[in-house]
Formats: sequence, structure tokens, C-alpha cells
Amino acid sequence: MKKVAVIGAGYVGLTSAACLAHLGHSVVCGEAVEEKVERLSRGEIPIVEPGLGEIVVECLANGRLKFVRGASAATEDAEFIFLCVPTPQLEDGSADMSYIEEVAKEIGPALRPGTVVVSKSTVPVGSASVVEGALGRDDVFVVSNPEFLREGTAVGDFLHPDRIVIGCTNEQVANRVAALYAPLHSRIMITDPASAETIKYASNAYLATKVSFANAIANLCESVGANVNDVIEGMGLDPRIGIEFMSPGPGWGGSCLPKDTAALIKTAGDAGYDFKLLKGVIAANDEQKQVVVRKVKKSVGGELAGKRIAVWGLTFKANTDDLRFSPAVEIVRKLSDEGASVVAYEPTLASSPGAESKSKVKSNFAKVLVRGIKTVDDPVSACTGADTLVVLTEWEEFKVVSFEKVANEMGNPSIVDARNLLDAEHVRRLGFSYEGIGLV
Repeated sequence: MKKVAVIGAGYVGLTSAACLAHLGHSVVCGEAVEEKVERLSRGEIPIVEPGLGEIVVECLANGRLKFVRGASAATEDAEFIFLCVPTPQLEDGSADMSYIEEVAKEIGPALRPGTVVVSKSTVPVGSASVVEGALGRDDVFVVSNPEFLREGTAVGDFLHPDRIVIGCTNEQVANRVAALYAPLHSRIMITDPASAETIKYASNAYLATKVSFANAIANLCESVGANVNDVIEGMGLDPRIGIEFMSPGPGWGGSCLPKDTAALIKTAGDAGYDFKLLKGVIAANDEQKQVVVRKVKKSVGGELAGKRIAVWGLTFKANTDDLRFSPAVEIVRKLSDEGASVVAYEPTLASSPGAESKSKVKSNFAKVLVRGIKTVDDPVSACTGADTLVVLTEWEEFKVVSFEKVANEMGNPSIVDARNLLDAEHVRRLGFSYEGIGLV
């Protein structure tokens, strides 16, 4: 058991703190907001993330996890300090390092000699030296250990990782960090800090590229009369390609891919390289949202003004409450801008018993969505009087809705399925017109 401090109780920090405690380490998580510390100390989880709440409660009960206010309070006697603070995107596309620098300056004077400071946040190439400078110590070590957590599956990703990347020029220190993860029996890759930081950005950029490519192929399939599901399956059988992240849809979003692709383009530009390929990936992603809008317009006769549109799903993906850079939200904005009246159902906003962190979700929803968008608490009532239904997030619960009831509620039984989630044959037998992405 090692003494570990985690600075920041956001998405990455909370997951990392809970899972490290679950592995048997003694973890203190420092968070700046007092109210959040109090809620977490009671086992109240502020995000929707399957399995995370159970681990937090378990580790609070056995004493291996504690939440405190502030970075300094968390780092007392810690052997390892994980920096998990935000690195938001600046206007020029670069990552804002100010939070990391502030924390490093705060904790630097109090660290014990030999302490290992682990940068878990997604940071630009060269950030390890920035952290070293902010710490102002030559007797502590800085390691880059990027996270590869997907929202909605973060606990599984942490406890069953594909790989653990450790960037450090000191092999002994790198092995100390690797030992923290020993119970996972995962593949460990040790490299230099700059390479570790680049691996994180390059991985997300490639995943974004795969999604945009799948969407481009879907649009091609519609033009030539092919079925994208069969095409993607046939491609994915080639082990050099694989089928992961090859699902066509309304585009990629969330807190990572948009920020990380922009940061990588900025990093490349600063180094004198024009990353035209990745710029094209972003442009294709932006265009994909308009592809969905055009499908909705076609389904209601060509004009959105005065039409009532039912929307299922607002988060950028299922099993999360994250609305950041959500393609669903951007599409809803476009529909509203063209005069449509939008009524949306989002599972994390519903008032059903047991739904998690509703006040936070509603607060975030109010910040990102345009005024005048009505939300309701069940998917069927969203369809009352609707001219078409648009599926924008791949929540499993949408598959089992009674489409007989949906048809009775709609003025025009029409569906635009931007996730290819529903059983097209089933809804067509019920009298719906149905259009997916890349389907014939």
C-alpha cells in the first residue's frame, strides 16, 4: 500500500482516486470546492459514471479513500501526487496550463524529497518541464502518466486498461509508478515524457479520424446504394483496421476529442508542421452535424420553420451526463435556429426515482442549450404532435420504447435515427418512415 494524493475531484481525478484506493492504496483526494468535498465524503457522486459510486462508498467505508479541501491538505506525507486538474482549451486551440502551474507552485515547497509528481491531466508536449519549473524543486520527480478513460466506461477502463504509459527519464522512478498498477497485470510502456504526452494526443486524434472516416463512408454508401453496417463490418474483419470507433453517427464530441485534436493541431503548428489531415477530420465532423439537419428537413418536407421536432438524447454519448461539445446539442441549436420547435427527452434529465445528479445536469443543460427548447420526462410524451423524431444519443432504453405509442402521439410517424440505434424493419412495419446514417 502506497500513500497517494490526487489533486482534483473532476472526472479523471475522482475515477483515479477511487480506483487507486480500490487497488489497495491509501488515497487522499484534494478538491478546491468545499461543498463538493462534503458531498463526496458522504459518498454522493456528482457525475453519472456506472460503477464509480459503488467503489467510492466501498473505499470510504474501509478507510482507504478520503476527501479534503485543497491541494496542500491532500499532499501531506504523500509518496505519489497525481495532478488531475483541468486543462481547458484556449481560444487559439492550445491547452490552458494555468491550473496545473498554480497547483504545482502551491504544493512544491511542502513536498518530501523523493516525492513523485504524476501528471495525469491531458497536457501539451513539453509540460513535464513546465511542472518541474513550477514545483521549484530538484529533489522530486515529475512523471507523465496520461489517462485513457472513456466516459461511461471509466471504471472498467482504469481497472482493465489496454496499456499504461509512463513517461520518465529515470527508470527507477518509472518503475515506482508502474508498481502502483501492479494488481492490474497490464502492459506497461515506459518512454520519455514528451513521447508519453504525444501518445495521448495522437491516440485521441486517431480515434476522431476513425469516426469521421466512418461517417464519410456512410455518406458515400447513401450515394451509391450500399449499406454502411455491412461495409463497416466487412472492413472491421481486417485486423489491421478493426471495428472499434467505426460507428457512423452525428459526429464526435465530449470533453476530450474536440479539445485534444485542436491542441495537437496547435502543437504541430508551433513546431512548423501544418497538420492538414487532422484539420480535414475536424471539418468533416462539423459537416456531419449539418448532414443530420438536412435529413431532418427532408423528413418534414423541406422546411423546419413551424415544425415540431422530438429529440431523444442530448449528451454527447450514452451512459454519461456530459453535454460538452455534444453533437446532439449542436444539432438541436441548428434546428431551433431554422425555426423548429424542439421537445427533447434526455435520460439524465428525467425525474425518475434513482436518477443521479439531476441538479448538476440541469444546471449544465441550462448553460449549453438554447432558450425555448422544452424538455420532458419520458420519451413518448416528447413525441406528442411531433412532425418527426430524431435520435441523437445511443441510450439503450430507446430501443425498448413502445413505438406503437410513439406513432399514436406523432402527427407524422417519421424517424431520423442519427445513431442507427433502432430496428429499422420493426418501425417501418409500424408505419414509420425511417432514415438512418448510411442505410438504404
